[in-house]
Amino acid sequence: MASTLSVSTPTVNQASRRSLTPLQVPQRLLLGPGPSNADPTVVAAMNQQPIGHLDPAYLGLMNEVQDLLRYAWQTQNPLTYPVPGTGSAAMEATLANMVEPGDVVLVAVKGYFGHRLVDMAGRYGGDVRTIHKAWGQAFDLAELRAALETHRPQVLAIVHAETSTGVRQPLEGLGALCREFDCLLIVDTVTSLGGVPIFLDDWQVDLAYSCSQKGLSCPPGISPFTLGERAIAKLQNRRTPVANWYLDASLLQKYWGSDRTYHHTAPVNMTYALREALRLLAEEGLEARWQRHQQNAERLWDGLEALGLNCHVDREFRLPTLTTVRVPAGVDPKAVSRTLLNEYDIEIGGGLGELAGQVWRIGLMGANSHPENVDRLLETLAQVLAQK
Repeated sequence: MASTLSVSTPTVNQASRRSLTPLQVPQRLLLGPGPSNADPTVVAAMNQQPIGHLDPAYLGLMNEVQDLLRYAWQTQNPLTYPVPGTGSAAMEATLANMVEPGDVVLVAVKGYFGHRLVDMAGRYGGDVRTIHKAWGQAFDLAELRAALETHRPQVLAIVHAETSTGVRQPLEGLGALCREFDCLLIVDTVTSLGGVPIFLDDWQVDLAYSCSQKGLSCPPGISPFTLGERAIAKLQNRRTPVANWYLDASLLQKYWGSDRTYHHTAPVNMTYALREALRLLAEEGLEARWQRHQQNAERLWDGLEALGLNCHVDREFRLPTLTTVRVPAGVDPKAVSRTLLNEYDIEIGGGLGELAGQVWRIGLMGANSHPENVDRLLETLAQVLAQK
């Protein structure tokens, strides 16, 4: 007699009732190191139905995004496009495409994200060398020249706007210096694009990257990336293939170039959002936008001083997009941040790395850089500190 095979039916796990309720997101004023609040026009654009990533309408949208990015960065680089992913993906794209095993890569470290550049460059086989500056200071050209003379790198990487410290690194003259030493210049503009003057072509920057969620006031997930002629030449003359297939610019240029050859499924709705964020920037105009950020930052700095609080960075090198504020003695920085968030719906950031527990990081970026937001934060911070 044949045996009967017993087959048990798996039990279907039930979703919790809580997960079945409609999404509810708290309304916050995001005045930390990022993200910033997205402009309502940008959010509305992202909520449109997706179309195909090879649809003629989408290909036309890609052209617009590229042109607007060139304007925002003040560059004519043909190979300028957004990378699918956050700013760290665009950071990795620069190193993946430029660094081959054995290449000497010099990283000018003056904060948390300089260390991230070191880590990434090493993972691609670079012979990584570093120079260091105290967290809160900037390099001068003489220091950078001395380092180039010592290390003779193929690549120099430096952060324009160091998010961990609030330092704006002067870049005038550095591109010419790198050309003197036949060295490519990579610049991190994650916290400066859209809020701080940038002139990639005039400054002779070879590669740059940024993000969508800070000065552009777009949700995170799509990140600007650009290569100049010298960088493209190195890419074309590599001895080894780019180790990261997804970020390989020699493949992506066939999609973002005139061929429009399929490479990956593009994040269509994020492209909608980025296009609208860049359109708003262009309508305001770069000079007006830069001036707005500077004026609101100075309003913040003066207000903090009136409260008896000190900024960590000398005014000459402060970012108008992000300010580091010294935590007064005897004050618990996390308790202040929690109170601002939980009781007043205002987010500010804490310190990273060497500055952990020592500073707050206050962002005034893109759509959030307005006088009423400065005044609201200062008034609220005064109340909270008075209770501590």
